[in-house]
Amino acid sequence: MASDFKTINDTVHGTIRLDPLVVDLMETLELQRLNSIRQLGLTYLVFPGANHSRIEHCLGVGHVAGRMADALGLPPEDRALAIAAGLLHDVGHGPFSHTLEHVLSSELSVDHMHLTQRIITGEDDNVAADERAAFPGIPRIPEVLEKHGIPANQVAALIRGLGPDAPQGSLHDFSRKKRGERRVLFQIIHSAVDADQVDYLIRDAHYTGVALGVIDVNRLIQTLVLHDGGMAVDRKGLPALEGILVARGLMYSSVYFHKTVRIAETMVSRAVERSKAPMASIQKMVDHELLEWLKAQGGFQGEVALRIKYRKLYKRAIAWGSEDLSEPQREALRGLSEDRAARQDAEDALARKAGVEPGRVIIDIPLPELLVSEPRIASTDVTVVDEDGTTTRLSRLSPLARALQLRSVSDWAVMVACDPAARTRVARAAPKVLFAGAGDRDN
Repeated sequence: MASDFKTINDTVHGTIRLDPLVVDLMETLELQRLNSIRQLGLTYLVFPGANHSRIEHCLGVGHVAGRMADALGLPPEDRALAIAAGLLHDVGHGPFSHTLEHVLSSELSVDHMHLTQRIITGEDDNVAADERAAFPGIPRIPEVLEKHGIPANQVAALIRGLGPDAPQGSLHDFSRKKRGERRVLFQIIHSAVDADQVDYLIRDAHYTGVALGVIDVNRLIQTLVLHDGGMAVDRKGLPALEGILVARGLMYSSVYFHKTVRIAETMVSRAVERSKAPMASIQKMVDHELLEWLKAQGGFQGEVALRIKYRKLYKRAIAWGSEDLSEPQREALRGLSEDRAARQDAEDALARKAGVEPGRVIIDIPLPELLVSEPRIASTDVTVVDEDGTTTRLSRLSPLARALQLRSVSDWAVMVACDPAARTRVARAAPKVLFAGAGDRDN
């Protein structure tokens, strides 16, 4: 008799067992599309090994979510919910993962998590209509979940975590019976220490060759406890807990927000932004399709596509850290970060002043984009349980956790980049354009 499950060999977790639910979900077009999207976007231009796909990460998150559910002693139906949500948590990603997140947010007022929730419930689709029509017999995600007796709305509710905002999950998505005990499911998928972060830290560290993301996963999972319906960590797991928070901070500053990675990502996002093409259609593309589409547009978009293909990137002309700026200058930058049109006008004004064509100068103010792509970056909201059952918030117990809340991810508050040939002219013009009327200061 054939076995009802399969196994795969994963790069960081070893042999992973795929239950029938996972096997069926993996057949959907929504998930298989992620094979053609790099987990780390354009990071491979700086860290050549970072070519792993988003689907590898999704499989890993589903696996870690199952391990967490087992460690917490959750019943089979809750374990299945956690695995499904972990596997599906990123199906809403567009080409190059987080690269276009800020454009998506500003144009459609949604992010990839919101799209993920709608895809899981069947309200939206991340597969182009003609491509969907080519495979009429392949069921969509909500159909697969229904086949396995899993409510799609409950899986979708877990994606963003528990909270008061409309897109976030609510305990009312579950039946009244044992409703309070379901809080732990939200935390497995989206919290200060969740399956998503556990997997992406160790996976990205492996593929980039950066040891900063190495964490003690086994120790962390073994010390998870269920407390008042929520996920907590036994005091014995404190070093592992601190380790994952340190790894998160260091990986963001060393890899995810590496200046050259940011320049490459911003070049692509500006090319898409200036194309005026519908973001909803671009979001359905995968990596190579986006580059081919940009190339076919010609002009600035085609130039960016070729620069990415051959790694002929813009270079940093000038940058300021937060400590370098006066309050009026911070206020001027705040206006640019909150208004895409104002920031684009500033980029064009700076280009004209430096004698280069519009679009060839980019102004990067990373904090707003960071908060869109990773809202958990400063979160240390974890409950630690002592032997006598008393609880303490991690931020009160650990000076290290408190310090990480204050640590800046990038070493610049604003960075200006351009074609290498124009760096001197752009650097000279930047203060006058960025801080006009805000007390220009020499750099």
